[in-house]
Amino acid sequence: MFKAFFHILIFPGLLFLFVFGFFAEYVDRKLYARFQNRIGPPWFQPLADFIKLVAKEEIIPEEADVKVFKLMPVFALAASSVAILYIPIWGERAVFSFNGDVIVVLYLLTIPTFAYFLGGWYSRSVYSMIGAVRSLTQLFAYEVPLFLCILASAMLADTWSLSGMVKFYSQHIGYWFCNIIGFVVALICLLGKLEKVPFDIPEAETEIVAGSFTEYNGRLLAFIRMSFNIEMVVGASLLAAVFLPFGLNLSPAAVFLCYLIQVLLIIAAISFLRALFARLRLDQMINFCWKYLAPLAFLQVLFNLTLKVVLPR
Repeated sequence: MFKAFFHILIFPGLLFLFVFGFFAEYVDRKLYARFQNRIGPPWFQPLADFIKLVAKEEIIPEEADVKVFKLMPVFALAASSVAILYIPIWGERAVFSFNGDVIVVLYLLTIPTFAYFLGGWYSRSVYSMIGAVRSLTQLFAYEVPLFLCILASAMLADTWSLSGMVKFYSQHIGYWFCNIIGFVVALICLLGKLEKVPFDIPEAETEIVAGSFTEYNGRLLAFIRMSFNIEMVVGASLLAAVFLPFGLNLSPAAVFLCYLIQVLLIIAAISFLRALFARLRLDQMINFCWKYLAPLAFLQVLFNLTLKVVLPR
């Protein structure tokens, strides 16, 4: 029982995610600034922003549904935090692993978007409701190709467990090259899930202030920002486990170091893509996902099915 609480609250649970989430935000903001020829924030800026928000007064709109408005940031934070327990980060096996946990992780990573939608919708602000609708609409664009890419890798590994996938690909490194298309598509989809440029349509500052989060402030806004940080870490961890199964034959400390490097490289790629593109319109984002990402993801599925039949295991 103590071991379970340690994993949930300390490592790789809340405390680890909070610390790594702050560091991931710093790396993302720093690289994004450097790509734009700016200096960027100091290392302690994410923590300072969090403390400042927590210390501020919490103001709730008069017409908002108070319970839903307050609970949604907590739900988003909890769902993204729980997902890390099913992802291997220091070996071939996660803290809690079973055949089918990949479905659970994908489900848990979907909950924050629905929480942002409900929080924005029940704040009853016009800007928030528009941002909420955009969040939900965008979800149906990037989620399908993301799921297809992850599930294609699962089919080739012949398991629905993330730990089983990591074990398979670590023993068959050559198969990694077969999933390159899926990795690129999943990386782009992760940008949409995190609502970062060019897919920051739900919180376009120049159009709808802060979208779903326009009415959020104080501690609740701090929880939302932290949930985005944790979701970025968990999403990058998922991609690292599925598509970058390298260095798993080393000691646990070395494997964990490789995990940190892989996650930071994925975050660096996200920052680079943010700096490279301008924001798309919602219709452009949907067309891009369904015309290009979804067919590529489906191609990855067909390719992996063919490999499963043709190549020896």
